[in-house]
Amino acid sequence: MAQRARDLGIVASTGNPGPRNAITDVAGVSVGHTTLISGDGPLVPGRGPVRTGVTVVLPRTERIWDRPVFAGCHTLNGNGEVTGLEWIREAGLLATPVGLTSTHSVGVVRDALAAWEARQRGYDPDAWSLPVVGETWDGRLNDASGGHVGPQHVLDALAAAAAGPVPEGNVGGGTGMICHGFKGGIGTASRLVEDAHGRHTVGVLVQANHGSRAGFTVNGVPAGQLIGPDRVALPGRPSAAPGPDPRPGAGSIIGIVATDAPLLPHQCRRLAQRAVIGIARLGAVGEHYSGDFFLAFATGNDGIPGDHGPPPAPVVPLAMLPDTRITGLFRGVAEATEEAVLNALVAARTMTGRDGITAYQLPAGELAALLAARSAAPPSAPADAR
Repeated sequence: MAQRARDLGIVASTGNPGPRNAITDVAGVSVGHTTLISGDGPLVPGRGPVRTGVTVVLPRTERIWDRPVFAGCHTLNGNGEVTGLEWIREAGLLATPVGLTSTHSVGVVRDALAAWEARQRGYDPDAWSLPVVGETWDGRLNDASGGHVGPQHVLDALAAAAAGPVPEGNVGGGTGMICHGFKGGIGTASRLVEDAHGRHTVGVLVQANHGSRAGFTVNGVPAGQLIGPDRVALPGRPSAAPGPDPRPGAGSIIGIVATDAPLLPHQCRRLAQRAVIGIARLGAVGEHYSGDFFLAFATGNDGIPGDHGPPPAPVVPLAMLPDTRITGLFRGVAEATEEAVLNALVAARTMTGRDGITAYQLPAGELAALLAARSAAPPSAPADAR
């Protein structure tokens, strides 16, 4: 596994992570990737270079369309696309895997997931599917309009889905992504939320392709200014060349939140909203050119009837976490989102893509030293009150 933020002492919160510190700490959740990297040199549309892929998140190990989960979503800035969200807003149910990919590959991933589900069902002529697929744009490094993601790549990601540790950085849908002016990609983290009445797990997975260098902040340290373009070049510039980002904050982030708490759809929506706090702590503000979408689902209720399963009972009993206990989950989502982005940045490695454009990795050791120096510095004296 790649190095992670905590391995270097880059810890931006005080909560307790789960055993894997990943979305797969939520029982039943699995993640799979297909990574596509080929070619170098000038862009030849349709041929490459290729720096892209597919990531899938499965909410349950069983057939999710037969055992859907309650879900909710939140959009910070809508310059992007996640298919299937209107039905989630309407019905409050997630009944498909979630796919993450490049902007111009959304259609093929969505269609492949629908076809895969149809085969799994045995081609029920009355069944329908609205797969959830989110995108961020990898065109700075990738031949984004070249049609390189195909149905088999989606099937490969589904076949690779596992409930163990989650590969991060330059993998799957995050292969060609850029975050805060450094190489970005896939990241994940989790939190254990405990009170006098019990314990629940919340996990987050992000496809991080957002944020400006100048705004990047960790624990109050202006990391993006201290590690500026004069120190680590912005993508598309020669190594260590200074200069402003021509479109600060351009890009997007997709965040998937999972919990084993028994939440209802409106509570899932509230969890999805709190993921925004995590990216805001690191300096993102939902810039005009950034599509920032968050989906939350809860596996804590069993027996929710699907649209195409056996006829449900006249009344379906459900459990609900009282709102008086939900604040801990809010905090857990914010912390896990923040750490997931940091994990994406720490795991990602320098990548050169089309036309020789290079996205340089975050110098994680340097960031860790900046944070340690800030922590060791004595508090400043209070201002004279006269």
